[in-house]
Amino acid sequence: MSPVSPKDRKGPRDSEPQDIHEALGQSDSFLGFQEHLSKVAQVNRPILLVGERGTGKELAATRVHFLSQRWAGPFIALNCSALTPTLMESELFGHEAGAFTGAGTRRQGRFEAANGGTLFLDEIGNIPMEVQSKILRVVEYGGFERVGSSSPIQVDVRIVGATNADLQALADRGRFMRDLLDRLSFDVLVLPPLRERREDIAILARHFSARMGYELGWAEVPEITEEALGLLQNYPWPGNVRELKNVIERAVYRSGDNLVTKDELIFDPFRNYAQRLQGPSEEAVDAALPRRSSPTLDRSAADDGPLRPLNDAVAELELRSLRRALAEGKFNQRKAADLLGLTYHQFRGLYRKYQAELDG
Repeated sequence: MSPVSPKDRKGPRDSEPQDIHEALGQSDSFLGFQEHLSKVAQVNRPILLVGERGTGKELAATRVHFLSQRWAGPFIALNCSALTPTLMESELFGHEAGAFTGAGTRRQGRFEAANGGTLFLDEIGNIPMEVQSKILRVVEYGGFERVGSSSPIQVDVRIVGATNADLQALADRGRFMRDLLDRLSFDVLVLPPLRERREDIAILARHFSARMGYELGWAEVPEITEEALGLLQNYPWPGNVRELKNVIERAVYRSGDNLVTKDELIFDPFRNYAQRLQGPSEEAVDAALPRRSSPTLDRSAADDGPLRPLNDAVAELELRSLRRALAEGKFNQRKAADLLGLTYHQFRGLYRKYQAELDG
């Protein structure tokens, strides 16, 4: 196979994926990174993207591709974190029919698919040593053989690797080829974590909010209150931009309207589940234990009239409380929720439960 020149490929430059526009920000660290990325994109050499999880390494790799002279060629991605050496070799280089059990037909690998474009190798530190040597040969000579074949294949591929691991430390421990590391690190770009670009949090939050509102079919763009933005600004964001996106999208759909308040911000969706796994607290258990009766308690219980099923009594109390809160809040549901000490989302659930009685 002869190498394909990027200029021979046809395709509109506006085929750039929509998510690439989520590279938003105005902080110095963000703008400095984007400037570095734009410069290195023009140089046809392998590069490494290093950053914490959720910082947008694949998005950065996509931007490198579309800002390069290879923009009209393919952008092929492979996550290297969970593949065995055999599968990894087959995924990257393809295989011939009968090369191993289950290989019924010839299969093209990612290097062939990326010919004339960019191959993005995510979690590159997890690539097995035996596969690394074959990648090194592609980087140096542009050629390889499919698994089960001795016929050489030539390709023209730019490699962009990404990792959150310390590749130099892996190389020192003999778990990553030093020669390959040298070839791949023409330049190393470090993605800034979100906690170092707090000026961008509000911009990103509003962007994700608008996108979620559009996805839900809302006519108006959801707004985020200043109090909610303050919480977002002070959160450490261990999951970076990906975590922020999840928090905002979850808050928008929970709000049920065009206003996201602090009550809709759930930073840990597993919180309630974890509490249930831990069981009731000692205080709750102690409060549930039967206590010695007293004349005062006995008289107050007797004054309530005949004992009724607990569910009926609770329903009556909830309905009465809803009516009173709505009346005192002049039928503003957010004010009614505050009067009852509930989040707006909790109030809406309770309101829907008794909507027939309330509207009757």
